[in-house]
Order: sequence, then structure tokens, then C-alpha cells
Amino acid sequence: MVHYYITKNPTFFLVLAWLTCSCSSWSSRTSNPYVRQACSVTLYQQLCIRSLSPFSSAARNHPTRWARAGVSVSIGEAKNVVAYLAKARKRNPMRGRNRIALSDCVECIQDSLDNLHKSLGVLRKLSTKTFNTQMGDVITWLSAALTDGDTCLDGFEESKEQVNTLRRKVMNVTHITSNALAIVNKLATTGPQALLVSP
Repeated sequence: MVHYYITKNPTFFLVLAWLTCSCSSWSSRTSNPYVRQACSVTLYQQLCIRSLSPFSSAARNHPTRWARAGVSVSIGEAKNVVAYLAKARKRNPMRGRNRIALSDCVECIQDSLDNLHKSLGVLRKLSTKTFNTQMGDVITWLSAALTDGDTCLDGFEESKEQVNTLRRKVMNVTHITSNALAIVNKLATTGPQALLVSP
């Protein structure tokens, strides 16, 4: 009876075809050799692949484009955290130690965002003559952005639902920034010749 229903029901085949197409499309995006190669040096590779897959067709095998993409994604996620913190302050203000920690966290994430913006600005204007100095600055700023993320969470008390949500969001930014730093380090190791591959 089940076999009869499946073979005689055209809707089943439409759903099956859609699922097959969707899965194939997702597989092709996540198995793109360019994004896998770019993310191969990162600590959180699956997160890297998910977040950077949309850049595959544009970045391809250009190391500078992947570096810019990694930092751009970090900026977007940091902005999301800043927006979340602003809402958290208004809708459900924290008390005691967590209230102080929240203010400190806002300052840390803003500082992190500033460092990310400075990094992206330099990555957009790389020069063969000043490449090493520029990359040194970017690595310093990204490292500082990572430290800011860790510092943000230091003062919070445990076992609070709102704190746990914040922790997940900040850790996501930290992991994405860690991936960006790894990709930038790879670019720095490649040297100024990387600019000949990608303008």
C-alpha cells in the first residue's frame, strides 16, 4: 500500500526532486575547492566554510580577496553583537556584577570593531612596497580584536540565560575573527607576490 501511494503520488516526486536539487546545490557550495583551500589553515574550518562560501565565485584562488572576505564577515558579526547588546540594555537590563560587565563588554566589542575596520581598510590598499609593514599592522589589530572578545566575557557571572546567549554570540565573533586572522597570516606568509595574483 505504501509503495502504491509513493509511485502514484506526483507530489512525492516533486518533493523528492526539490530535496535532491537543494542538497546538491548546498553540497556544491560547501565543497567548493576555493573556499575549502582558503579555510584549510583555520581552526574552525566548518564555520569558515559556511561563512565564506558566498565569496567563492568572486574570491576564487586570490588570497587578498579571501583575507578581505574574512575580515568583512567578522565586522558583520561584531555589528550584530553590538546591536544585541544595545537591545539587551533596554529590554532586560542586567543587575549587579553583570551590569558592570555588560558596559565593559560593549566597550570591548566597539574596540574590536574599530580594529576590524582598520584591518579591512589596510587590506583594501595593500602595496608591494609596504606589504610587510601593512600586514604586521593588520595582524596586530586582528589579534587585539580577538583579545577584546575574550575580555568582553571575563566579568559575567555564570548560569544566567541572557549571559549564556551573549556568550554564544561573542564566541561566534571570536571564532570567525580567529579564522580571519589565520587567513591573513597565510596571506602574510605568501608575501608581496600575492598582490600579483589578486589586485
